[in-house]
Amino acid sequence: MANGRLKARGPRQGGQAIRRALAVLRTLAVGGERGVPLAEVVQATSLARPTVHRIVHVLIEEGIVERSERTGNYIVGRQVPELALARPSRSPLLIAAEPHLAAASAQLGDTLFLTVRTGLDTLCVARRIGSYPIQVLSIEVGVRRPLGVSSAGVAILAAMPSAEARKIVLANETRFGAYRTDTATVLGQIQLARRRGYNLRDVGLVQGTKSLSAWIRTPDGQPAAAITLSAIRNRLSPRRAIEVADVLVAAARAIEAATARD
Repeated sequence: MANGRLKARGPRQGGQAIRRALAVLRTLAVGGERGVPLAEVVQATSLARPTVHRIVHVLIEEGIVERSERTGNYIVGRQVPELALARPSRSPLLIAAEPHLAAASAQLGDTLFLTVRTGLDTLCVARRIGSYPIQVLSIEVGVRRPLGVSSAGVAILAAMPSAEARKIVLANETRFGAYRTDTATVLGQIQLARRRGYNLRDVGLVQGTKSLSAWIRTPDGQPAAAITLSAIRNRLSPRRAIEVADVLVAAARAIEAATARD
């Protein structure tokens, strides 16, 4: 320590191997139950194929990754949810959001999702099904996607400084092809969401749907999550989209206020 200040530390020795293994594991998490073929892992991580092959097989030996006998794809292993049980409680954000998700879903009648940022990805952590006869269940709780792919991901990026959002989009560039989008499209969506104050996706991940998302910040101002409504297209006319946006933005601000009090 010099002049009472801690010296900045460089990357920890041996950290690169751990980060590469985590990048592989996160990519497999995006595949969910269907898994991910090795070629897609290579593309998504930008690692050399022999490196990915070696990491995957070490993770298999440790029970963290498994290979599907039916498809040959690689999937997250059974040990991962077992390890997750060691986490003692739900996050303060999820606890604070639950009553507001319930209230907004009851008011609007459509399915709502709570999605959080985790590294370069989004993770769906809660879903509240509405009362309208036709519901859009576009994503399951636990599904992970690259930031910028979903309505929630664009909303979270829109709440960031432009340089930071652009850096994340470029880092995810190789992953966008699997979701039929590209860097220019995502950057354009982010700019439009900033102007609106929320994100409206005219073409949802499920054909014939729309979605609308409002970002949620942590008490220190960092964009950390988004609340999203997904509905069939005729449920989100231009007039109703404004009404839905008002409800979601109000819910997002209420969630922020609740987490600030904790």
